[in-house]
Amino acid sequence: MVKSATRVTLRLLVYILPLASMGCLFLPRYERPPVLTDATFRDVGHEQETIADMKWWEVFEDPALEKLIARALENNRDLQGAMARINEARGVLGVTRPDQFPRVDVSARALRTDASELAAFPTGLNNDLNLLGVLGFEIDLWGRYASATEATRAELLSSEYGYRAVTLSLVAQVAQTYLRLLDVDREIDIAERTVDNRHAATTIIEDRFKGGYTAKLDLNQAQIQEHDAVAALIAFQREQRLLENALSVLLGDAPHAIERSTPTTNPLVLSIERIPAGVPAALLERRPDVLAAEESARAAVMRVGVARAQQYPAISLTGFIGLNSAAGSELLRGDARTWSIGGVALGPLIDLFKSWSRVDVAEAQADRALKAYEQSVLIAIKDVEDAMIAIRTFHQEQLVRRSQVEAARSANFLSRQRYDNGMSSFLEVLNTETSLFAAELQYSFTQQRYLSAIVQLYKSLGGGWELPSPERAS
Repeated sequence: MVKSATRVTLRLLVYILPLASMGCLFLPRYERPPVLTDATFRDVGHEQETIADMKWWEVFEDPALEKLIARALENNRDLQGAMARINEARGVLGVTRPDQFPRVDVSARALRTDASELAAFPTGLNNDLNLLGVLGFEIDLWGRYASATEATRAELLSSEYGYRAVTLSLVAQVAQTYLRLLDVDREIDIAERTVDNRHAATTIIEDRFKGGYTAKLDLNQAQIQEHDAVAALIAFQREQRLLENALSVLLGDAPHAIERSTPTTNPLVLSIERIPAGVPAALLERRPDVLAAEESARAAVMRVGVARAQQYPAISLTGFIGLNSAAGSELLRGDARTWSIGGVALGPLIDLFKSWSRVDVAEAQADRALKAYEQSVLIAIKDVEDAMIAIRTFHQEQLVRRSQVEAARSANFLSRQRYDNGMSSFLEVLNTETSLFAAELQYSFTQQRYLSAIVQLYKSLGGGWELPSPERAS
């Protein structure tokens, strides 16, 4: 009996398994939407070299900044959350993929019954013991489970690319916050120096006013300028603490003081006007957020296959083989062997177009995901173009600001000499003091924006998400 059951089962599998493999033929076909039309960026020619080929620790040459980035990559909570999403997606794939294959369960039962003597057919005391291996297999004839597996696999890849995107964003965010912190340190130095100079000037004007050599208006104007510099210094000190707090959170710590280099340090290796950006098409294979969006679109397309398969009958193979007996002492005897095999087909007949509507929903979701991918490509190109414009123009502005500072220092020196010699009013000195203070602050700010633009270009090109080697991290 068992041999005949085995032969029947094998014959069924021989005929059914080839049909099950036909499910792959019904998988939706994903094609990358054509988005890019230009072969080069606007501000550069056709070049294959790009700074995105550099690892982040090759871009920064500030040891303090490198330590901060390495610490953020180890402790940042957003990055750890992204890793948890990868583990979640990997687990979902482990749940989805086995649905494509037969499932074998084991079943054991022990039942003892005693029918009433007043029943129509009194049976007396009965025992029923069985130990069965149960087979369940839904033949994936229409590709429902194959499509679901491919969709889940694409979602796993999307989560992995999402992790890379968070890593890249974290590296850039730490670097840009650090650059701004150095800029504020410079602004504090400028403000402190200005406060000292203006306080000294106020003291001189006050002595002259007491001696009757100058008007009280000059004294009041000097006091106004001094207080203005003190207020600016307080504002910069406030921003300094806020930046340290923000950077601490990026590091995965409570707010604390940040160790950093001197304000005059240039943390970047790439402090040049023209930086190679490569070609736009490389963004499709390099930038992690674009890759994540594409895998999400691929998953949505595969979900259409799942919805379409639900329009057709589901064909399942069921059966069992094992032992059954009324007495435990006879359960392992040859006569206790039992088996069963069969199949069932179940599909929608009248569902008021529910299955068709399910396909419409899946197709709309796929179209939305594809458009989101196309938008991510356009945004990626825009980010690169914006960063290159910022690098070029901030470099030009930096040169102008440097000349402006030199002119402002000269004007301030000459105005003080003119005032000391009685050739001009104190208002002229105040004007040149104000111009010098503003020019020095603008020069520092422009320098920070220029360096931040280089970091932004590096991020926009999709470089630098890799983790350093253990030797370098230590």
